[in-house]
Amino acid sequence: MNHSYETDWLMGWMACEKMGVLGNCKAYAKKVIQYIPVLGWGWKFSEFVFLERSYEKDKEVIDQQIRKLADHPDPMWLLLFPEGTRFTPKKHQISLDFANKNNLPQLKHHLLPRTKGFVASLPPMRGKVPAIYDTLIVFKDDDPVEPTMTNLLFGKQITAHMYIKRVPLEEVPDTEAEQEQYLRELFVRKDKMKESFIQTGDFFKNSGVTPVEPWPAHRRLWPILNVIFWMVSILVPLLCYLVKLLFSGHLTYFIIGAGLIFAFYMLLQRTIAMSETKHGSSYGAKVEDKSKKSK
Repeated sequence: MNHSYETDWLMGWMACEKMGVLGNCKAYAKKVIQYIPVLGWGWKFSEFVFLERSYEKDKEVIDQQIRKLADHPDPMWLLLFPEGTRFTPKKHQISLDFANKNNLPQLKHHLLPRTKGFVASLPPMRGKVPAIYDTLIVFKDDDPVEPTMTNLLFGKQITAHMYIKRVPLEEVPDTEAEQEQYLRELFVRKDKMKESFIQTGDFFKNSGVTPVEPWPAHRRLWPILNVIFWMVSILVPLLCYLVKLLFSGHLTYFIIGAGLIFAFYMLLQRTIAMSETKHGSSYGAKVEDKSKKSK
C-alpha cells in the first residue's frame, strides 16, 4: 500500500473488516511501537512484525515471522508500506534526487519504494501465501475535512478512494533484481493512477489501467456490536470507578483519579502524534550520510 496520509492504514483496515479478514490482519511496524501501552501491546500480542530498520537483523525476523503467520489455519493479511514512511515534500525531493542519481523512475506523488523488505518477504511466502494485493489509497485534495486521526476522533467524516488488485504470487518474479524492478513498476503504475484521479476524479481515465467495476462496501452490524460490547464491559466500569475517586472527598483518591485521566490523555496524544505525517520516519538518511562522507 502507498503511505501518503495519516489514516491510510486505518482505511485499509476498514476495507479488511468489510472483507471479513480484519481479525487476522497484521502489519510491519517499527520495533519501538510494541512498548507503547495498549496499542503497542495489542499489536505485539496480535503477532505484528516489528522491525529495527537494520536489514541484516530484520531479514531474519521477517523470514521467521512470515513462516509462522503463513502456517495459520485462517487467511492472513500482512500490510507493507514499501515507501517506508509517509509522503512529505522534503522526503519527496530526497526520493527524486536519489532516483535521478541512480537512473530510477521519478515518481510525482509517491516516494521511491524501498525494495529490501518486499524482497525479503517473498521467499517464506512461496508455497504458503497465494497472493499479494497491490493497493492504492487516495483522498481528494479539495475535501472539506482533512484525513487526520484528530478529525476522525472529533467525529468528522472523511472519504477514501481505494483500488485493490489481487496478484497471484506465481506472477511475481523469482530473482531479486526482477522483484525490485517489479515493485518499482507497481509504484509507477500507482503514480499514474493517482495523477489520473487528481485530474479527472477517476483512477482509470488517463492512467492506461484497465477500468474495473466499483465494489459496494455495505455496512455490517458486527463492528458496532463489538464496539458496544467493549464500551459496556470496560469503559462504563472504568468511568464509574474514576467518578467515585474524583468525588470521594479524599484528596489522595482525587489525585489518583486525576492522574489516571491525565495519563490516558497523554497516551492518546502520543498515539495521535505517531500517526501525524510530520512525525513519520526519516527517508534517505543513509543516502545523505554517504554523500557527506564522500565529500
